[in-house]
Amino acid sequence: MMAGNCCPCCPHTTGASVPLKLSDVCLATAEQLWCTSRDQAVKLRMAETGPGSEAPMTIHQMFLKTVKIYGDLPAVASKKEGQWVTLTWREYYQQCRAAAKSFLKLGLERYHGVGILGFNSPEWFISDIGCILAGGFAAGIYTTNSPEACQYVADNCEANVLVVENHKQLLKILQIKEQLPHLKAIVQYKDELQQKLPNLYTWAEFMKLGEEVSDERLDAVVDSQRANQCCTLIYTSGTTGNPKGVMLSHDNITWTSNAVGAMTSMQHGVECVVSYLPLSHVAAQINDMWISMRFAGATYFADPDALKGSLGTTLKEVRPTSFLGVPRVWEKMQEKMKAIGAKSSGMKKRVANWAKSIGLQASYSNLVPWGFMLANNLVFKKVRWALGLDRCKSCLTGAAPITKETLEYFMSLSLPLYELYGMSESTGPHTISWENDFKIMSCGKVVVGCQTKLDKPDEDGNGEICFWGRHVFMGYLNEPEKTEEALDQEGWLHSGDLGKHDKDNFLFITGRIKELIITAGGENIPPVPIEDAVKAEIAIITNTTTPGSLLTFEPTLPPVQKWVILDRDFSISGGELGPTMKLKRGVVVKKFSEKINKIYGMAQE
Repeated sequence: MMAGNCCPCCPHTTGASVPLKLSDVCLATAEQLWCTSRDQAVKLRMAETGPGSEAPMTIHQMFLKTVKIYGDLPAVASKKEGQWVTLTWREYYQQCRAAAKSFLKLGLERYHGVGILGFNSPEWFISDIGCILAGGFAAGIYTTNSPEACQYVADNCEANVLVVENHKQLLKILQIKEQLPHLKAIVQYKDELQQKLPNLYTWAEFMKLGEEVSDERLDAVVDSQRANQCCTLIYTSGTTGNPKGVMLSHDNITWTSNAVGAMTSMQHGVECVVSYLPLSHVAAQINDMWISMRFAGATYFADPDALKGSLGTTLKEVRPTSFLGVPRVWEKMQEKMKAIGAKSSGMKKRVANWAKSIGLQASYSNLVPWGFMLANNLVFKKVRWALGLDRCKSCLTGAAPITKETLEYFMSLSLPLYELYGMSESTGPHTISWENDFKIMSCGKVVVGCQTKLDKPDEDGNGEICFWGRHVFMGYLNEPEKTEEALDQEGWLHSGDLGKHDKDNFLFITGRIKELIITAGGENIPPVPIEDAVKAEIAIITNTTTPGSLLTFEPTLPPVQKWVILDRDFSISGGELGPTMKLKRGVVVKKFSEKINKIYGMAQE
C-alpha cells in the first residue's frame, strides 16, 4: 500500500509505541503530495525499497525511542552562573511533557502556533517540542525582527501563545498584541518580569500551569498525531516580500534527521554540538535539535554574545564532535588566526607556512604526503586544540556561499570545511560533503534516499536544481499560489538555483535564476561569481552586490566598469543581510537606489 493512502480505520499508532515496520504505521488520509491548509495531510514521497522506504514516525515516537534507550545520557546543557547545568534525555522528555500540558492549559488549539522569540536555550527547545506534543505548530521568530515582522509571523500561524526570552523581546510583542486576535498568553523565559500583566507568565509559572492536566489528556493528543501532518513552521527570511510559512511534517523532520546522521556515520550516544545559530532557521533546528534527538547527542548552548566573541570559549569547553558555521563565522576565525600568525617569530612563521603547504596538499589529494605526521604534531593538533575542534569530525559550512580562499585556508590546516546545500523547503540539507567524499567548491552529494534533477540544462550542463524525497516540504501555509510556484505538477521542488554535476556526481552551484543579469546583447550572466572574484582579488572587501542591469559589461567574461564604495558594511541590523548573513539583493537595490542610479547614469554616458 502506498504511504498516504492508509485507511482511516486502521489501528492507532499510539504515542507510546515506536514503529519498526510499515505495518505498524497509521498515516492520515491524503490525496496529494502537497497542501496549504493547517489541518491537511500529505502523501509521503516514499521509495518502495531501500533508503527512502523507512517506516514513518512522529516527533514523539522518535523522542521516546531515544529516551527508552539513552535516557540517562546528557541531552541539553546550558550555563547557569558560570557552571554547566545538564538535563538527561529522561529529564528533558519530562519537561517537554510538562510544557505541553501547560500549553493545553493555556488553551493552545490544534494546528495553531506557538511563536518563540529569543536566543537558543533549553527553554527554546522545550517550548518547541512541548508545542508539538500538544498538537500545535512550533514557529521560531528571528530575534532581529521588528515588532511589525513579529506581528506578521504570529498572525500568519494564528499563534495562541508567544514565548519570549526577555523584556526587550517582550516589548515588541506588547506593541502588537492588540493586532493578534488568536493570542491567549505570553511567556517570558529569562529574567524577572518588569511589570505584571494579565496572561503574562514567567517560565517557572508557566511550567506549573499544567500540573492538573492529566497524562491521559496529553496522551490522547499525542496519539492522534500522524507522521504526514504538519508540526513545525519555518518562516523564510522574506527577501522578496512577506515571509512564507514552510510547513514541515513529522516525517520531514524524523526521516531527514535519520538520513543525514546515517549518511555521515553518526554514532548514537556520543555526539555533541554547540547551539548558537538562529533556531528560527532550518539549519540550526535540524542540526542542534532534531539530529541530536535522533542520535542521542548532547546539545550545549552558547552564550547570547557568541558571535561577539564568546563562541571560541564555548567551543574550547565543549569540544564538539561536529560544528556548523555560516561562512562569516569561518571567515572571522580565519581573520583572527591570520592576525595571530602575523605576530609570530620568523622561525614559527616558516614552520607554519611549511605545515600549511603540506596540509593543503593532503586535503586536495586525500593522501598522506611525506612530512604530514610532523606537520600534524607541530601545527595541526595545536590549532585544532586552540579552536576547540580537536574532537570535531565534521566542520560544516552552509546557508550562504563561501569563498575558495577561506576553504583553502582551513584545508591547509588539515581542517577541511564540508559544504552543505539545501533550503527550508527541503527540511535543511539536500546535498552533503563529508570526510573522504568532498571536493572544494562543491556542495557534495545528494542525501541517500533523495534525488536531484537539473531542469532545462544548457550546453554546459547547468540547469535549475530540483529536489525529490521525504525531506520535501508540505507547502506554504495559506499560500497555494506560492506553493504551486515551488512545486511542479509531479511534486519536484524547484530551488531557483542553477547547478551542474561533475563526472563523480558532486553538485556545484553556479548561480541563481532570479539573479541572472541579462545584458543588452541577450547574455545571461550570474552575478555571484563576479562578486566572489572581486572579494578574492581585494581582501579588504567583505560584501559586494551587482545590481542587475544597472551595470554594463564587455561581451565576454565581464569586467566591472563602475562601482561605489559604501561608507559602512552590510549588516543584519541594517537589513541588507539575512539572519545567516545571506545578501538580500532586493533590499540593497532599493536602499541604495540613488547611488545605483548614479552608477547607471555614468554607465549610460
